Amino acid sequence: MYSAAHPQLARPFLKWAGGKGQLLAQMEPFFPPALKSGAIRRYVEPFIGSGAVLFRVVQAYPVKECLVSDINLDLILTYKTIQRDVEGLIEALGELQSRYLPLGEPARRDYYYQVRSRYNERRAHFDVKRYQTGWVERSADTIFLNRTGYNGLFRLNSRGGFNVPFGRYKNPRILDVENLRAVARLLQGVQIVYGDFTAIEPFVDEGAFVYFDPPYRPISTTAHFTSYSQNSFDDQQQLRLAAFYRALDETGARLMLSNSDPRSINPADDFFEQSYAGFRIERLRASRNINSNPQKRGPISELLILNYG
Repeated sequence: MYSAAHPQLARPFLKWAGGKGQLLAQMEPFFPPALKSGAIRRYVEPFIGSGAVLFRVVQAYPVKECLVSDINLDLILTYKTIQRDVEGLIEALGELQSRYLPLGEPARRDYYYQVRSRYNERRAHFDVKRYQTGWVERSADTIFLNRTGYNGLFRLNSRGGFNVPFGRYKNPRILDVENLRAVARLLQGVQIVYGDFTAIEPFVDEGAFVYFDPPYRPISTTAHFTSYSQNSFDDQQQLRLAAFYRALDETGARLMLSNSDPRSINPADDFFEQSYAGFRIERLRASRNINSNPQKRGPISELLILNYG
């Protein structure tokens, strides 16, 4: 699906909590061997996030079909906008960047909150299934808020309102023209679906590799960041996902799932060992990069759960 006529590789266009860019080198040896041989024809990812794994798989392996999904409406709308009208998005982002960067910090803060207020006021006006010209402005605002908000978070409250505070970045890169065009080229061959993770089920068979990267289970009493959509991902949802994973295993598809490792904090916490009993569990070294206390941003482990040897 990658064309040598365009040598620039697509990279994630959003900063994303839990994005897999830094872990890819550790993850890749655990990809199914059939991916490299070409025996896997379809790549499926139901929690698309920043797309780091999607971009790697599509640009490095001979898959013929890709389907991605997410329950975060604005995320899916942004992917679809890049796929359909990247030049319009580039123009809109250029306008936001040209207005924002010359401002001093107090004026930047005011501008950020103006955009955030507009973003929340207009959220209900978008139908992700039917293209509208307003998608471009909406997607530009999504990327702008991601690039200028605190820690690059995308967090919604229970009412669906984006509530990430202003981030004090001196020179945020709001517009990356060449990367957006590279992402747009890659997405021409990708089916993008809005919905719960179970929406991928009709597309999974023995010729598919499915990668799950759900909101992570909190590993401490102070880690509760699970709301990338207004639907929280609690233990009940984690168990629902585990049951879905077990059902997809019956199709013959290769399955890989990432999550936190509770034993990093509590050696007695066997939530995932119980939930995924019978499957292969590997541990990767990761870092805490979302913690209000810099002293607690240290090495921890994360899980990879596989249904293949």
